[in-house]
Amino acid sequence: MAAGKKPDFKAFKRLLEAERENLLEVSENTAEERRPVELDQQSVGRLSRMDAMQVQAMAQAVEVRRRGRLRRIEIALKRIETGDYGFCTSCEETIPVKRLEVDPATERCVDCAQ
Repeated sequence: MAAGKKPDFKAFKRLLEAERENLLEVSENTAEERRPVELDQQSVGRLSRMDAMQVQAMAQAVEVRRRGRLRRIEIALKRIETGDYGFCTSCEETIPVKRLEVDPATERCVDCAQ
């Protein structure tokens, strides 16, 4: 999309929906990593359990970020449906298409995001 051109809402909607599906699939595929680490001292040593707990903590932190991104995508999709997409939620000015191309889920213009 060229600068100064109006946003192609259908294209942004497709991008957002594809990203949402990808994030949900990754979340489902990594669910096992976020499960509680069981205390089974016969099959897992103390250091191995600590390593497993560290992997679990990192997986949970990634999931928190993933869920935050999913929330932003859902908000952007709702804004497309209501006709508010492409406008800054702070100053209500138009968000440049180039900014939307970088992050279709963005809610603010460059000035308000700082």
